[in-house]
Parts: sequence; structure tokens; C-alpha cells
Amino acid sequence: MAFRIRQLDPSPDAPFPPVEDALREPDGLLAMGGDLSPARLLNAYRHGIFPWYSRGQPILWWSPDPRMVFRTDGVRLSSRFRRDLKSSTWEIRADTVFDEVVAACAQTPRRGQRGTWITAEMQAAYRELHRLGHAHSVEVFEGARLVGGIYGVAVGRMFFGESMFSAVSGGSKAALAGLARGLQSWGWALIDAQVESEHLLSLGAEAWSRPVFMAELRSRVSQPPREGAWTQAFGTIPARLLAGPPASPPQI
Repeated sequence: MAFRIRQLDPSPDAPFPPVEDALREPDGLLAMGGDLSPARLLNAYRHGIFPWYSRGQPILWWSPDPRMVFRTDGVRLSSRFRRDLKSSTWEIRADTVFDEVVAACAQTPRRGQRGTWITAEMQAAYRELHRLGHAHSVEVFEGARLVGGIYGVAVGRMFFGESMFSAVSGGSKAALAGLARGLQSWGWALIDAQVESEHLLSLGAEAWSRPVFMAELRSRVSQPPREGAWTQAFGTIPARLLAGPPASPPQI
């Protein structure tokens, strides 16, 4: 690398550099090294930082500016997709097949990418976070078949989306919309979507400046969390409900 970034202290409890120190190019690169222990990962998310690196690289930590964010009442589905959902038999659940969702996200080809950043090390780290009740998946089923999903990390009342996949066209959109609907019903207002892309913008994501994002983040991660697996509290959402009006929106 032609630039110098902070090397993290070996202790999992060591603080991260301030996010304001992140590079402008590449946008958001803040630090390198450390590990993917639960303590370090949760500390990272709590401060608006996430790991993102490829096989063969050191662990890289990021906090981009602007930051992509979904309001839970702001996920946009096209009119055509909503029409399809009205007759859909899909059902949406949470935390029933977390490992399968993560594996599917790692294996799904991405336009413009070779390989995956969801390495075996990353998968193991998020499985451990899930076991501890911090990482969650939302899954879309057609009968017993998994057709889409999304996973991420919850800290306080903030959800940090990591990745989503479709095995059938529209599966990831239904997972995202189902996640947003479920969080909205709990009074959670935001989903972090990390890095800007045209696809996320088309689904209703907004680009927030770092100061705005961090102010909202600090407020929400300090709120009481929802403990344990989400399966029972989330319940089962028939995908056809996503074609209708959303639940009452939380206030931001």
C-alpha cells in the first residue's frame, strides 16, 4: 500500500481511531489488523466502523463518508414487484437458518467482483456473533426452499446490514423489505447499508454525511437491545403484505 493507516492494537478491547481520521481515498479506510473477535466487532459497529477485506489482505476497517442508510419506512419496491408480491406464497422469518444465509451471501456472484469478501474467517466470526445473540438473519422461503436473505448485526436499536442474496429474482428485495417491516414494528428507525451503490439507491437508501450518521448512531446504539434470537418476536411475515402500506413509521 502506498499510504499509511493505523495498525490496531492486538488487544480486542483496544479503541479504534476516530472515524474522522479515515482516508478520503480509498473512501473510509480507517485502520488495519486486529482480529474479528466479538468484542472488537461489536466495538467497531458501535462506533460506525466495519471490516471489509479480501482473501490475502490484512483485516481492513472502514467508515465511509457519505454513509448509506435505509429508513425502515423508506425501502422502495417497484410497482411491478409489488404486484408480483400480491400473489406470492413466500414467507419471511428470522434467525431460522443464519448459517445458510451467510454461506449463500458468500457464494452468490456479484456483478463487477471476482470472488468474495465474505471469507471463511468472516463467516466464522459472524456465526459466533449469532450464537451470542448479536448477529441476525432474515430469510425468505418458498415452502421449504430458501430463496433470499439478508444478515447483519444489531447493537442497541440499530441494525447494521452486512450482505444479502437472491436465489430467485426478488429474494433479496423481499428480505430487505421484510427486515425493514419487522424493525419498524419494533420502533427501530434505521438500517446501516454501509457503502453507496446504484442498487441500494434504487431501493430507497439515502447518502448521509458522517456527522449526521454518527449523531443518529450514538443515540440508537445506546438504547436497550433486543436480547437473543429474533425468531419468535419477528414471527412469520407473508410476503404479500409487503405489497401494501408499511406499518406506522417510527420518528427520527
